[in-house]
Amino acid sequence: MTDTPRRPKGLGKRAWLTTHLVRRVLRTLAWSNFVHVTVIGRDHVPKTGPVIVASNHISMLDAVFLWGALRRRAVAIAMAELWSWPVIGWLVRRLGQIPVVRRDAESGRAATAQAEQILRHGGVLLIYPEGRLVAPGDHEPYKPGVAHLALTTGVPIIPVATVGTDGVLPLRRGATLNRRHPVTLHFGTPIDPTTFDDPDKLLDHLRQRIDDLRAQ
Repeated sequence: MTDTPRRPKGLGKRAWLTTHLVRRVLRTLAWSNFVHVTVIGRDHVPKTGPVIVASNHISMLDAVFLWGALRRRAVAIAMAELWSWPVIGWLVRRLGQIPVVRRDAESGRAATAQAEQILRHGGVLLIYPEGRLVAPGDHEPYKPGVAHLALTTGVPIIPVATVGTDGVLPLRRGATLNRRHPVTLHFGTPIDPTTFDDPDKLLDHLRQRIDDLRAQ
C-alpha cells in the first residue's frame, strides 16, 4: 500500500494513550468478574499489519467487549448518534472512531474512505457487517462495505462471534444491566479476500464463518 497521507487520528498517540487507559479499566472489571468474559482465538489477530475484524451485532455493548478484548489499538465504524451522547461522544472523538449515518450514501462513502486510510496505515478496523443491532430471531443481510474494503485493499478479515452480550444488556427498551450473564468472544482464522472474485461470495463466506463460530 502506497501514497499514504497523514496518519489518521485513531492511530495517533492521543488515541493510543486513551485506549491503554480505558482497556486497563475494562480488564480490571473482567479480572474482578464484574462480567464473566471468555475470549477464544484472540491470537488469530496479527500483532502487526492491517486487518479487518468483523462481528455479529446483538447489543449496544458489543463494541465495548470486542474493542476491550483486542491487544492492539483499533478503530471502529459506528453509528453517528454516538457522537452526540454524553461521555461516549467525547470518548469516540478522542479515540478517532469513524461515524456513519445509516441510510446516507454520502456518509457511507466518507466512512469507507476513512476506513481505507486506517488499513493503509496498518491499523485494525472493527466493523459490524449487518450495519445495525439485530435482535434474536431477526435476520439482516450483510452490507457490502466490508467486502469492498477487503477486496480493494487486499486486507484479511478476522471473523468474530459475539455471544451473550444481549443477555448482559438486551435490546428491549428499558432493559437493565445483567452482569451475571456470561459473554464469549470467539475469533476465527483469517479470511483471505484475494481468493474471492465476487463480493457477494465473500459476504456469504463471512456470514457462514461467523455463524459457525457462534454455534461452537
